[in-house]
Amino acid sequence: MTSDLIDAALIDDALVKALLREQFPQWDGLPVRSVERGGNDHRMFRLGHDLVVRLPSAPGYVPQVDKEQTWLPRLAPLLPLPVPQVRGIGRPSAAFPAPWSIYEWVAGEPASAASVDDPSRFAADLAGFLRALRSVDTSGAPGPGLHSAFRGGPVAHWDAEMSDILHRVQGRERDAAIGIWRDALAAPFGGPPTWFHGDVATGNLLVRNGALSAVIDFGCSGVGDAACDTVILWTYFRGRAREIFRRELAVDEATWARGRGWALWKALIMLTNKPPRQAEFARRVLDVLFAGA
Repeated sequence: MTSDLIDAALIDDALVKALLREQFPQWDGLPVRSVERGGNDHRMFRLGHDLVVRLPSAPGYVPQVDKEQTWLPRLAPLLPLPVPQVRGIGRPSAAFPAPWSIYEWVAGEPASAASVDDPSRFAADLAGFLRALRSVDTSGAPGPGLHSAFRGGPVAHWDAEMSDILHRVQGRERDAAIGIWRDALAAPFGGPPTWFHGDVATGNLLVRNGALSAVIDFGCSGVGDAACDTVILWTYFRGRAREIFRRELAVDEATWARGRGWALWKALIMLTNKPPRQAEFARRVLDVLFAGA
């Protein structure tokens, strides 16, 4: 049995039903339906009203499964907002050659699609969550690596790729990009390593009643440099909310410099993406970065 045989095109309702019959007969017969905006790294399917099935969509995402199954139950009681709760641990089988999970369904709308009543409160609540995450004991926790898409590691890991994609902006913008990246490289992480989420994006922040209600998708989490968790300052927050997030996150200027480098790298990658609205999103982030925010 090898996870190299995962074929994302075959991950569908029928596969999930087969896996449930095979390994979780107590839930066989519950309705299964694909989750819109379920993410790229994993495919998600609602199972009845209260559960969700999550399967890795490619071999590179398989290490995230065991990590989340192991660490989310330990992190959950130490954090001020709900995170996914493991309800079932699926094993590799002839039907699907990799581990997979069943979680409790976390209610809420992604911030990317929801209306937030008070952006300043949202910023403060998110900063508080990330501070609490950074304070959790790191003993035995995974450092940066393939499982985290190297989030939490040094931004220098992407230096060669950055050299290849800087041409996607020209003139003064290219000069500004070079300066942002140079500053990020010149602000090395001095430790100590802390927990990071790794993908603090609006699709992973849930909203109920106009407020931040939960944080999901810890697939890129780990222990290392949490500068990658600052990127939402440039990708989402504006005005007063940006000021509050910067203040309440309570990190030093070197961390912000590395975070700005992370934001630049991601925006330049997305600038030529074909999926709808990704290039436009990347362009807006670059405008914010180049404006000196």
